[in-house]
Amino acid sequence: MPEPRQITAAPHGHVLTNSGVWSPDSRWIVYDTRSAADGSTFDGTRIERVDVATGRVEMLYESRNGACCGVVTSNPVDDRVAFILGPESPTPDWTYGPARRQGVVVWASRPGVTENLDARDLTPPFTAGALRGGSHVHVFSHDGAAVCFTYEDAVLEAAAAAGTHAEKSLRGVGVSVCGRPILVPKTHPRNHDGSAFTVLASRLTDAPRPGSDEISKAFEEAWIGTNGYVRADGSRQRRAIAFQGDVVTAKGVTISEVFVLDLPDDLAALSIAGDGPIAGTAVTRPAPPRGVTQRRLTFTADRQHPGIQGPRHWLRSSPDGSRIAFLMRDDAGIVQVFTVNPAGGQPRQVTYGATSIASTFSWSLDGLQITCVIDGSVCLVAADGGEVTRLTPPVRDGSAPRPEACVISPDGRRIAYVRHIAGSDGRAWNQIFTVETQ
Repeated sequence: MPEPRQITAAPHGHVLTNSGVWSPDSRWIVYDTRSAADGSTFDGTRIERVDVATGRVEMLYESRNGACCGVVTSNPVDDRVAFILGPESPTPDWTYGPARRQGVVVWASRPGVTENLDARDLTPPFTAGALRGGSHVHVFSHDGAAVCFTYEDAVLEAAAAAGTHAEKSLRGVGVSVCGRPILVPKTHPRNHDGSAFTVLASRLTDAPRPGSDEISKAFEEAWIGTNGYVRADGSRQRRAIAFQGDVVTAKGVTISEVFVLDLPDDLAALSIAGDGPIAGTAVTRPAPPRGVTQRRLTFTADRQHPGIQGPRHWLRSSPDGSRIAFLMRDDAGIVQVFTVNPAGGQPRQVTYGATSIASTFSWSLDGLQITCVIDGSVCLVAADGGEVTRLTPPVRDGSAPRPEACVISPDGRRIAYVRHIAGSDGRAWNQIFTVETQ
């Protein structure tokens, strides 16, 4: 069994995102400094990275004017990182919240120099390519050309508070196309420009019909493959996103299923409106662009334990795009890894363990292994046969590997994870660990 290494020890929080924590060369790990073990308190003020070999820490960004920051991810092809930034100079009517945050990008080679990712325009008639609310968990595509995220709408939130008849502010999935700057009028103090053209891609329904494929929430998404996936007819869908969608069963129960968003090969086509304005209106959500197709992949309502279940996790695609992994309970109620082909078909159970999967997970870049936490240990799971290899000794108390992140490096040699243990001041803090895969 390899020997785990503690990489950080500073007396403050170290929170890893569920993916994208490694630099492309596998040298650095990026993290934020939120204080709560699970990151639920959005109080971090720094984005940092640590050199895995030496433990040297570099600060990439420090928030100011009362803002907080967190949930950082790396670009897989260069030294950009993206993260959430809360409101600067918050006011009683504009404090941090799902509809009041934004994506920000910093180049590690230029620490402290930020660019807004998504633009914001809160004043009708709104600006195509800008949002009207808050984005969350920004993950770069494998070529670094786009970013996916989840979103909630401040305009519709305010309409609901005012009693205006309007669509609900529901969590959805969006896409930012990098390198296409958007300028917005400064008609609201919280408006700002962005460096990317941003749209909402998921189609949501306030009250989904029981038994239908309509969804009231789209969340916990992932890019599919490093080059998309192969359709059933043998052609290639080059850009697609898998996500969890909340449906209502015929019995009236809300469960989460696996869905896919097929995007145009040419990201510039996302600027073309579909059956509604991509900027939305004062009473409607931004509509998906033309050429975006939303499909349901799993139908689990009749299972013993229907729907996606287990610890909070994001869907993850194999690098070749042939399998989307998710967690679901088997008939005995144990959380196992399942996969489904994005082109369609029945889910396949991967693990058959007696102990539930206890964390988020990630794929190795060769597609042969999945890493996750099981029974207090960081483990490797064979993606084909489901065999489990324990890499760290089991820890079953409050210092066990945290469930929020278990991320394998691009070179496949190490796994980054977090434990809540005593820091140099004697208090318990999240600290970053790594373990070698062999």
